[in-house]
Amino acid sequence: MSRIDSMSVDLTAGPIVLSGATIVDTRDGTRTSGQDIAIKDGRILDIVSTSTSPSETDAERIEATGMFVVPGFLDMHAHPLESKDPEGALALMLAFGVTGFRQMSGSPAMLAKHQHEASASSGRAPSVVAMPGSLLTPANAATAAMAVAEIRKQKAAGADFIKVGMTSTQVLFAALAEGRRLGIPVGGHLPATTDVAAAAVAGMKFIEHLGPGPALLAACSDDEVAVRKSIAARPQLKVPPFKIPFLEKIMGGAIRKRIVNPTSGAADADIAILARLVSTFSEEKATALAAVFVSNGTWQSPTLIRERTSQLCDDPEFSSDPNLRYVDPSTVKLWQDTAREFAARPLGQRATYQDLYALQCRITKLFDDAGVKMIAGSDVTGAVWEIPGYSLHQEFDELARAGLPPLRILQMATLNGAEFLGKSADLGTVTSGKAADLVLLSADPLESAQNLHSIAGVVRSGRYHCRADLETLKDRLAASRSIV
Repeated sequence: MSRIDSMSVDLTAGPIVLSGATIVDTRDGTRTSGQDIAIKDGRILDIVSTSTSPSETDAERIEATGMFVVPGFLDMHAHPLESKDPEGALALMLAFGVTGFRQMSGSPAMLAKHQHEASASSGRAPSVVAMPGSLLTPANAATAAMAVAEIRKQKAAGADFIKVGMTSTQVLFAALAEGRRLGIPVGGHLPATTDVAAAAVAGMKFIEHLGPGPALLAACSDDEVAVRKSIAARPQLKVPPFKIPFLEKIMGGAIRKRIVNPTSGAADADIAILARLVSTFSEEKATALAAVFVSNGTWQSPTLIRERTSQLCDDPEFSSDPNLRYVDPSTVKLWQDTAREFAARPLGQRATYQDLYALQCRITKLFDDAGVKMIAGSDVTGAVWEIPGYSLHQEFDELARAGLPPLRILQMATLNGAEFLGKSADLGTVTSGKAADLVLLSADPLESAQNLHSIAGVVRSGRYHCRADLETLKDRLAASRSIV
């Protein structure tokens, strides 16, 4: 398809003033109406009452009366740079109000490019707010020594964090120790046999997808000892403790197949363990685990939409979604095939996955009530039924379904992401001096999380995109997909 620049419509680059806006303070939910937001050179220059704002200015005034202005959305678990069409994915993300994202997998080449382009911004795509090096797997971290060497290499190459994938528990704890020594955050996926509380104490900065898998759930089970024995008895991935040429590339291909829907590779015994974990869930133990996360500063990125599209893969809501017009036909076909494969599973297994998803929603609410820090992420692209940009809005809906209040959901997509990244001085609130990455909403996002969908405009790095611009961009993307 065409490059972003050739698809883009004419945009207002500034200086600009958003006039008469209602600013939503993401810290406490305070709304301040009748505000003029002056923007220049990609920053918020000043915020004053509309009644006292100077009428004579060289800035273009954009009428924002009745609009609610919030910080740009951060998708804190995304993979657009690995998609078939990264530029199209990024453009679509921006059209849905995503102004920044945490790229959750990298490579030496991607890191080098990220470092080179870190200061560049056209305002036509969301920014990469953080990126790791290569995922830690048995291909590059089969042993503790290999993991330590890989972490040192990634740190030297400019990685913002280390993401753990398919490793052993021993390797995970070695990685956590080295990350603490070097001062680089380590987190990601929990090996199935991991004591998650011990990992938090050891310095695991973040956990993705509530695990994924059985490790976190086992810590919330009344039958924890027995179920851990069952988990340990399952076959574990074996890789020789030395480098094998091209193994990392081969592993990457295997991982990508599992990314589409992790349930595809689940054996009957694995699903039986999940059913046992659901039936023995203890709210008391989950609350105790939440306290460990709070005291050790372990963040959660639940990615509920990722869990739902996997565990309820054959839900007609996904296959009939009109937003599929933004996805190329070959990918839609892959997703349809994946859904048919899931639907062929025995009814009892599909029921287990339904119960599992309901439990994950319950745990997310419990963690939030207990004060566990959480960020919003969707796990786009590659995951089944996930559409760039739109997927984060689906995450908003799932968080609301789980019972989180609208302000908390907004915070997870803005304020919390900035705090997690250590970029609160630049992102997360609509404040003078901060980056001019903003979303204008036509309805109050604190009344309902549904109102987070009511995007009336987006400002990215000071460049204003009105609703008509965004809709035109979406239409062009959809048209390009129809001729792929």
